Amino acid sequence: MSTLGTERNPLRVAIVGSGPSGFYASESLLKSGYSVRVDMLERLPAPYGLVRNGVAPDHPKLKQAILVYEKIAEGPEFNFLGNVSIGRDLTIEELQRTHHAIIFACGAEADRKLGIPGEDLSGSHTATEFVGWYNGHPDYRDRTFNLSNEVAVIIGQGNVAADVCRLLGKTVDELKHTDIAEHALAALAESKIREIHVVGRRGPAQAKFTPAELRELGEMADCDPVVAPGDLDMNPESLSELVEKTNMINAKNIKIFQEFAQRAAPTKRRRCYFHFLKSPIELTGDGHLKRVIFEKNRLKGDPFQQVAEGTTERKELACGLLFRSIGYRGVPIPGAPFDERRGVFLNKGGRLIDKYNSIIPGLYAAGWIKRGPTGIIGTNRADSVATVKALLEDLGVLSGGEKPGAEGLYPYLAKRGIRVVSFSDWRAIDAAEVERGRPKGKPREKFTTVKGMLAVLNKRSETT
Repeated sequence: MSTLGTERNPLRVAIVGSGPSGFYASESLLKSGYSVRVDMLERLPAPYGLVRNGVAPDHPKLKQAILVYEKIAEGPEFNFLGNVSIGRDLTIEELQRTHHAIIFACGAEADRKLGIPGEDLSGSHTATEFVGWYNGHPDYRDRTFNLSNEVAVIIGQGNVAADVCRLLGKTVDELKHTDIAEHALAALAESKIREIHVVGRRGPAQAKFTPAELRELGEMADCDPVVAPGDLDMNPESLSELVEKTNMINAKNIKIFQEFAQRAAPTKRRRCYFHFLKSPIELTGDGHLKRVIFEKNRLKGDPFQQVAEGTTERKELACGLLFRSIGYRGVPIPGAPFDERRGVFLNKGGRLIDKYNSIIPGLYAAGWIKRGPTGIIGTNRADSVATVKALLEDLGVLSGGEKPGAEGLYPYLAKRGIRVVSFSDWRAIDAAEVERGRPKGKPREKFTTVKGMLAVLNKRSETT
């Protein structure tokens, strides 16, 4: 039997998910010095995960990572299988028959819940729904948001909350030349929202915005930021956090909040209010959200260990639209061990483990499905490299016989009527999106349905 990882017996790895962690894992494998063949499987016809579907349309520079992913995909040892869902179109067991190892890089697709009464009222949404909707994600294309309300509330003070706030607060002129989905632009053009309330359960020193994102909330053409000066009074533990050299991000945020608080009285059509030390405890309404009830909090604990503790003091805010942006969790796939509490695949250093803490040979995880939803796009590179390092250390225990890779999967998929989208196919879809955007002065006009993407390929087939 030929040695695994040689030209005679290449290491065949299936990567489930085509976001940053999946591409960085591919890059690390292909630069490993071993003979490797990578087959990347993605449930949508379009690759790039959150870089395509999660980055806000008014942040095009963050999408430049796609240029790196394109170069990886152009290599002869890389193969893309789009429009293929693991757990629906193929099983993990089938991938194990055709590949020596599987790396799950499928992210964290679901939102964490508030766990309060009224959370499921009409008008109460996840941030993921809204982000997917304005980015043209097929899963969220048909969502509707009642923008006829004047007051919107966002629960959470991280960068996704900032994205939601900006998209609600910006004018059409600020968005019309981005790659925002046309249906979202049309709906936002009719928006009646005048107040946006961004609420955090802890204090201003613990807000999770990055300074650049927070600063942008003070630069919108027709939306003023509002911070009550008294809300920036902090307890001694918070003040001690801000003088730590390792906590410069939060110290910068405080300076930005202070600048917001010192501004003249707001004059713009819309206003973005920042609230601290408040937790929603109930949403009420007659089938549709009418108000949110908050409990005022105090901080308890040592510096960097502070938690929010309710005081029983309550306050109501009338609103008709609410988004929760309090974190994400992964979605289980049949056959992969899942930690329900943390919302990740059970793993030890990227190696999947069973409920008895034993390593499952050949199964790995990278990115958010491995460690939880932390970090930025670039954070996934080191994480994926670490997982690939573990995989390569395991070459001696992997099933070393020759395996067919994707060639062994295509018969399954053909039998099940799955139209596999290759990377060449994706380039055709990509070119069609760019062409659709050109007359509108946009970088692209995305196809917002799988059917629409596949129609491009069917049309191409008819003309060749």
